[in-house]
Amino acid sequence: MSMNPQRHTTRLRQIKMVLRVTSGHFLEMFDFILFGFYAPHIARAFFPASDDFASLMLTFATFGAGFLMRPLGGIILGAYIDRVGRRKGLIVTLAMMAVATLITGLTPDYATIGLLAPLLVLVARLLQGFSAGAELGGVAVYLTEMSTPGHRGFYVAWQSVAQQVGVILAALLGYALNVWMAPDVLSAWGWRIPFIIGCLMVPFLFIIRRSLEESGEFLARKKRPATREIFTQLGTHFGTVLTGILLVSMTNVSFYLLAVYTPTFGDKVLHLTTTDSLLAALGVGISNAFWLPIMGALSDRVGRWPVLIGFSMLAIVTAYPAMLWVVHSPDLTHLLLVSLWLSFLYAGYNGAMYIALAEVMPPEIRTAAFSLAFGVSATIFGGFTPAIATWLVSVLDNRAAPGLWMSVGAVCGLAASLIFAYRQSQRRAAAQPQTQH
Repeated sequence: MSMNPQRHTTRLRQIKMVLRVTSGHFLEMFDFILFGFYAPHIARAFFPASDDFASLMLTFATFGAGFLMRPLGGIILGAYIDRVGRRKGLIVTLAMMAVATLITGLTPDYATIGLLAPLLVLVARLLQGFSAGAELGGVAVYLTEMSTPGHRGFYVAWQSVAQQVGVILAALLGYALNVWMAPDVLSAWGWRIPFIIGCLMVPFLFIIRRSLEESGEFLARKKRPATREIFTQLGTHFGTVLTGILLVSMTNVSFYLLAVYTPTFGDKVLHLTTTDSLLAALGVGISNAFWLPIMGALSDRVGRWPVLIGFSMLAIVTAYPAMLWVVHSPDLTHLLLVSLWLSFLYAGYNGAMYIALAEVMPPEIRTAAFSLAFGVSATIFGGFTPAIATWLVSVLDNRAAPGLWMSVGAVCGLAASLIFAYRQSQRRAAAQPQTQH
């Protein structure tokens, strides 16, 4: 049976919309993942210290510093997107991300320009964090407002798939460079190549994003709140935003543990080859990209909260034992198996989380509220995850300690899911007509 022509046209339009809006989000994740993948090389280039641990901690601290700007970017740029429109705001965030990637890839090393080198890298991270603070929320809100009813979870999950494409491409480039380049050449300048490739993508991504249509839901809104009104409403709905911060914690800890910390964990903690670690990261990206839309569609069918509660509980129970298993048998097979299991937990949770967070936020301030919740959570639980994991391994003298940190994120996600599920049940009960006796 052939598909209805009108339905076929609508489907094509939806696919093009998803590709256009997630293209810039891909660049954001590509840049962040590269910084994590090449942390040891970046440490030697910009943050020389008395020992490798101190140098690596300085690098991960700089990586985390970018997340300090996320709440600020979420409020300022998020309010801008809620006021002027999704399309214009997402073009601004893409421009900022492009500049940050360019600075990181082209800044001379410490030996050449001294303290200016780490300062410029820090500025790039802060700028990247500021733009990312609203980019993620802007894309999620746009997909929520443009997707068809009954399929919102499926469509919004493609935002996370775009992140995984960034992970996959970064891992493939990393693997290729490790095969083709001598270690000293890669450490000297080869690590810059992926950043430069990211810069070369920017003009193409601008062309794609400029062709975005404005959200119909935004255009239909007769009154658009001023910036002052948005800030006031954020204060009014502070409880929802605070619970949203906890909801995102499982996502942020899991993503940055798996996508950013895995190469360092395999290299510095398990003492595997860099190639093995990058293969594990590649497996994570492919696994996530496979499971995310499936779990988003599952949340459309069974509801957001059952999915979120189930996967957060699984993470609490299994994250640390899985990490303990791999440190006792440190080889590529065990690292890959554990990484794939943890990625299944991440993707299962995250496939429902983005749409759930967008749906609980008030429509008038949806981008700002979503971005603020995500930005604060990313700052506390996400950006500093590589540094926290590195610190926990050292302080506890326990190579499986990163699994404990993932469990902490899962506990926060479970608590928030239970709170939101309870509130939803209360609203439904209040909406039921009272039975006359």
